[in-house]
Amino acid sequence: MEKRRTSIFENGLIWFGAGVSIAEVLTGTYLAPLGFRKGLAAIILGHIIGCTMLFFAGLIGAKTRKSAMETVKMSFGQKGSLLFSVLNVLQLTGWTAIMIYDGALAADGVLHTGAWMWCLVIGALILLWIAIGITNLGKINTIAMAALFVLTLILSKVIFFGGAHAGIISGEGMTFGAAVELSVAMPLSWLPLISDYTREAKKPVKATAVSAVVYGIISCWMYVIGMGAALYTGEYDIAQIMLKAGLGIAALLIVIFSTVTTTFLDAYSAGVSSESIMPKLNGKHIAAVVTVIGTAAAILFPMDNITDFLYLIGSVFAPMIAIQIADFFLLKRDSSKMQADIVSLIVWLAGFIAYRILMNIDMPVGNTLPCMAITMILSIVAEKIAKRDTNAQSLSTTD
Repeated sequence: MEKRRTSIFENGLIWFGAGVSIAEVLTGTYLAPLGFRKGLAAIILGHIIGCTMLFFAGLIGAKTRKSAMETVKMSFGQKGSLLFSVLNVLQLTGWTAIMIYDGALAADGVLHTGAWMWCLVIGALILLWIAIGITNLGKINTIAMAALFVLTLILSKVIFFGGAHAGIISGEGMTFGAAVELSVAMPLSWLPLISDYTREAKKPVKATAVSAVVYGIISCWMYVIGMGAALYTGEYDIAQIMLKAGLGIAALLIVIFSTVTTTFLDAYSAGVSSESIMPKLNGKHIAAVVTVIGTAAAILFPMDNITDFLYLIGSVFAPMIAIQIADFFLLKRDSSKMQADIVSLIVWLAGFIAYRILMNIDMPVGNTLPCMAITMILSIVAEKIAKRDTNAQSLSTTD
């Protein structure tokens, strides 16, 4: 029996769900000090950079039919890729906890029943999504996404056409480059898992392109909603904005379903990545465990500021994907049969250090793009040197 593949439409829905996120709305509020025009420019530029990388990352998995962490083996070897698989499971567990925390806090702002209760509700719904499975979510996702689409349109109308204006917010504390980097950060956080979904597509290239474009547009929209909320209503709490608009239960639906559809992807991919670490593990079971851990962490720990977490993800995964892009599209090399590609790991470490250094330098394009450019150049140079050394050794052996 031929394996069922996801359609272009289904892939678009998956990444629509990933983009409609309370975390992205909250991140958008951080850009308010720039003002609307500069903030919007930073959002668009950051998403163009991030989603271009997202497309290339997804294309590798789509063309090879491999999961995200399986494609990492092509650059870093069987054992070398384990570092990134472990880091990816950890960051996805962190994201699961953060998303449940944010969603529960916002839901509790609508109905004051205790955030812990909403953590349990959201966690239970994510477990239901995991049980249904990625290839069987078509109809459910269509209904959920249609409802979210309508509700976010209403939310946008309330913020931008509601007649309220909070006045000018101080421009201190946020540079344009920092705003671009925060806009790059969200698509960058999806780089280590997009292939988990594009590998299942019937039409890999088109599905990857649609995934990156849909996510980019919707994510920009969420950022703008957050920024607009802070600028035009003076509110940083999205639940309060929805309550003032009289959305009530509709607000609750936005919060819960947007959290579930986004966080499901994190938990599901944590399960897929765990199979790269230990093939005997069941991805669905691990996804369920990650959801339970994330729910417990959301109840027990405060997670209000995630900027440091976003920058840490960028410093780990931006140089990783830069090496993968260079290897797959430019150098046409595959290290998946090696135990560990030491050269690639050294180049990655150099890229990681470069990112951390660049964080202290304010650049109009942020620091992800320069870091990835540096890492790709280092990767190409290292490959040329390695080939030259190999050729020199073979010549001396012949002599």
